[in-house]
Amino acid sequence: MPGGRRSGGRALDGPEMTADADTMAALTELYREHQVGLIRMAVLLVGDEATAEDVVQDVFLRMQDKLPTLDDDGKLLAYVRAAVLNGCRMSLRRRKRMWRQVEPHQPPVWSAESAAILSEDRREVMRALQRLPRRQREALVLRYYLDFSDAEVSQVMGIRPGTVRSTMTRALAALAREMGEEAR
Repeated sequence: MPGGRRSGGRALDGPEMTADADTMAALTELYREHQVGLIRMAVLLVGDEATAEDVVQDVFLRMQDKLPTLDDDGKLLAYVRAAVLNGCRMSLRRRKRMWRQVEPHQPPVWSAESAAILSEDRREVMRALQRLPRRQREALVLRYYLDFSDAEVSQVMGIRPGTVRSTMTRALAALAREMGEEAR
């Protein structure tokens, strides 16, 4: 293609081609730097590594096919985190629909290596976390497992900072109840 990469049947030249190349380079760098963290976030939300890897890979593939139009490349990480969160939600919805049709079973969450490393207390917390409502689970994972600030949790989940704080309060109380402890 003499004029550059083709998109939607037209050749890209000049500033459009440079903007696409810049965004693609930023996307590639973002993938290299944050892939592991994004997969960890997804594992905590969907419960298994294979699905988490698929969600993250799908997000980056979709973004490669259709680059987001952001006014600031600095917002690209927040965009990707939100896309991974939404991908996890879609995966869980598909899983839930499938479970309605067949006898539900609990797939193994931990590999043999992980099970050997993790203590029973941590596994108990993870089981209790999986029993929480989706919104509460997401808020706890983003805040305590990924060390996001309230503002970052707000941005990723698409809710107000005050809602994040009230959700966190309810989630911590529910988690304490799930684990048979008194809320402090």
